[in-house]
Amino acid sequence: MPIINVLVSTPRALIVAIVRNASLIFQMTKREVVGRYRGSVFGLAWSFFNPLLMLAVYSFVFSFVFKSRWGGDVDQGHARFAMMLFVGMTVHGLFAECINRAPHLILNNPSYVKKIVFPLEILPVVALLSAFFHTAVSLLVLLIGFVLIRHYVFWTVVFLPIVLLPLMFVSLGVGWFLAATGVFIRDIGQITGLLTTVLMFLSPVFYPASSLPEKYRFWLELNPLTFFIEQSRGVLLEGQLPNFALLGMYLIGGFVVACAGFVCFQSARRGFADVL
Repeated sequence: MPIINVLVSTPRALIVAIVRNASLIFQMTKREVVGRYRGSVFGLAWSFFNPLLMLAVYSFVFSFVFKSRWGGDVDQGHARFAMMLFVGMTVHGLFAECINRAPHLILNNPSYVKKIVFPLEILPVVALLSAFFHTAVSLLVLLIGFVLIRHYVFWTVVFLPIVLLPLMFVSLGVGWFLAATGVFIRDIGQITGLLTTVLMFLSPVFYPASSLPEKYRFWLELNPLTFFIEQSRGVLLEGQLPNFALLGMYLIGGFVVACAGFVCFQSARRGFADVL
């Protein structure tokens, strides 16, 4: 299994680092996903049971206890609020898991730093793919629930990977930056947990963006998570086509963020061994 360590900080080097280490990334991602449930009775099945239980809890609490309706629409059925909430929390969770883990990726693997040939830059990639696996399982549970309730699924669901791709680029770029910064500033790990929690309430997770007064909606739309949450709900639950123009802009912007994070990581990695 070839392990290539690319120290050049260019977009091409980013792609080369991922492609040439694809086999190692796959093996480490598999080990991380399986290792999370190692020793439990049901093992990997918990990745399916957990979102299933949460979806059931959301449906019961918000639909039957609080009798909540998405946007105040009483004609959408009891489960609509729960599914809208579930999509918002799942998309936010993908970003939050990557960001919260990033500052500790290098700190928790000091042995890798001492191995000159080990490609440290793939650690945020592994964390992202692990988070995406659980996001995919959660969304699969949502679709199964949607089919059981509606007896069909919108064909626009095929656009969901395209909708989430820019968010994955952003998560990867910020993850590279935080992984490098977290080695030198240990407080970063404490701050990210607080910020992602605040970001959850400043994103349309528990409410639709349209429910805010017009004068505040502009500030909500400055939050990039707003676009991904709203677009994911559209293609999954409402059969809407994504906004391809904005999606293209976010895709370019996300790749720029990923490249900037990669450059920052590669520039800072030379000092990891001295700090650890």
